[in-house]
Amino acid sequence: MGNGIAHVAALSGFKVILYDLEQQFLDRAIATISKNMDREVAKNRINAAGKSAALGRIMPSVVQGALSEADFMIEAVVENAEVKARVFEAMDRIARPDVILASNTSSISITKIASNTKRPGKVIGMHFMNPVPVMTLVEIVRGLATSDETLQTTKQLAESLKKTPVEVNDYPGFVSNRVLMPMINEAVYCVMEGVGTPEAVDSIMKLGMNHPIGPLALADLIGLDVCLDIMEVLQNGLGNSKYMPCPLLRKMVDAGHLGRKSGRGFYTY
Repeated sequence: MGNGIAHVAALSGFKVILYDLEQQFLDRAIATISKNMDREVAKNRINAAGKSAALGRIMPSVVQGALSEADFMIEAVVENAEVKARVFEAMDRIARPDVILASNTSSISITKIASNTKRPGKVIGMHFMNPVPVMTLVEIVRGLATSDETLQTTKQLAESLKKTPVEVNDYPGFVSNRVLMPMINEAVYCVMEGVGTPEAVDSIMKLGMNHPIGPLALADLIGLDVCLDIMEVLQNGLGNSKYMPCPLLRKMVDAGHLGRKSGRGFYTY
């Protein structure tokens, strides 16, 4: 998600500081961005000069202090509330007082994230869809203290990235994952209970419901560990048993079968 956000920002003319903990992660991100831009060149969406200029606007860094130059910060770390809390504490220390801090969280409370800073009015959710260069939606999540100015600035930024911002309020899973994840979870139950194979479940949803990708293939793309994390956020936040993660989902995560990123999930990659 981080390299996808950097990709679209750089193509839109923004100077991007791409921060991560280790150089190997940055090298992998730049390689992914370059490869994805090559696809856009092949489809005549950009030209080679445009790709080169965009890559030149991305400055990878393992020095956290480099972020002090940023006019807007977007966090895209693992979907874990404790990790995000630490990241936002650091962002709050580094950023100038006027800088907005946005989270790409797909389910965690923006209000809770904002409480780890001294600028809750300038904290907002900016939930991009995966893959970022392809999907147009950005779910804009307003926390309890998020100011009108922060909201409008963030919407304008999303539009400048050629995305469509849609505002929602701060509830577990927001709208996107509150609807999507229970569907994926139910698809996993169908496999666990022998109702159908992964191929059958996905084929029915694609052919019968006109979904471009089946829910289990989508779960593999998202990451089964991320799906489990989001289901747990929904269950804990809403207190309803209908959000209980399917035992098969939990078992697959325990086995390290996380989907595309591990090479094996409901399908083998």
